[in-house]
Amino acid sequence: MRDRSPYRRFAKGVLFYAMLAFIVVITILPFAWMVSSSFKGSEAIRTIPIRWIPEHPTLEGYRRVFNMQGFSFGRASLNSLVLAIACTVVAVGSASMAAFVFAKLPFKGSGKLFGLYLATMMIPGTVTMVPNYIILRTLGLLDTYTGLILPSLANAFGVFLMRQSMLSVNDAYMESAHLEGASLYRIFFQIMLPMVMPTLSTMVLLSFMGSWNSYLWPLIVLTSTNKQTLQVVLGNMNGMYKNNEHVLMAGAVLTILPILVVYLVSQRYVDQGISLGGLK
Repeated sequence: MRDRSPYRRFAKGVLFYAMLAFIVVITILPFAWMVSSSFKGSEAIRTIPIRWIPEHPTLEGYRRVFNMQGFSFGRASLNSLVLAIACTVVAVGSASMAAFVFAKLPFKGSGKLFGLYLATMMIPGTVTMVPNYIILRTLGLLDTYTGLILPSLANAFGVFLMRQSMLSVNDAYMESAHLEGASLYRIFFQIMLPMVMPTLSTMVLLSFMGSWNSYLWPLIVLTSTNKQTLQVVLGNMNGMYKNNEHVLMAGAVLTILPILVVYLVSQRYVDQGISLGGLK
């Protein structure tokens, strides 16, 4: 028999929200420490007990970030932005077109081919880095932005997400457009994409964040200092300023700030898109 005791329900509610509060605190704590440390001096960071609010705030860490020897933080930020946009356009465009074919233009063996394509999601990305590196070296694309962008053409998760969303669109829309003389290109761009806009927005955000936060692949492909991305420069700072934690924290704050703002503004589109993408 279901227990309807108000005291027990109240206790369960308190315990539930207490657990949520604990998880939130554990999650936010490192970020709060990072922001606090970025406004401290090198000595203040090592002060015990810990002072979460700096007694004497300073922008020394941020000034040193933009005055590094051998690296340009501003140039690296621009490189990351351009590459993130380019990779996002390539990944979202290729995934959307492939998903449209699998969802609305069935052909013989399309189901098996789609299943085989999805099976590549089980292969860790680090396993494919060596073959991709050999291919880029053979094509002469090492130390180029093209070499970084090309792997974005294959995005099995993006194809799956977009296909599931497109399957929920009624075929009557396509049939009506086809009767009106619309081409497949027009149906794709003017009918299908607007109807799966929440999932498309999710794909854009996930692809942009993945490209912005990428570290290992740009580290392998790029060798020129003026072409390195923000994440690679931040990794190099770890060796340059290993005893100046406030400089590292300032660089980390500047690195995550743009993507954090974009995610907070577009969070509702991400949640809605993922929910719709999981429905058939």
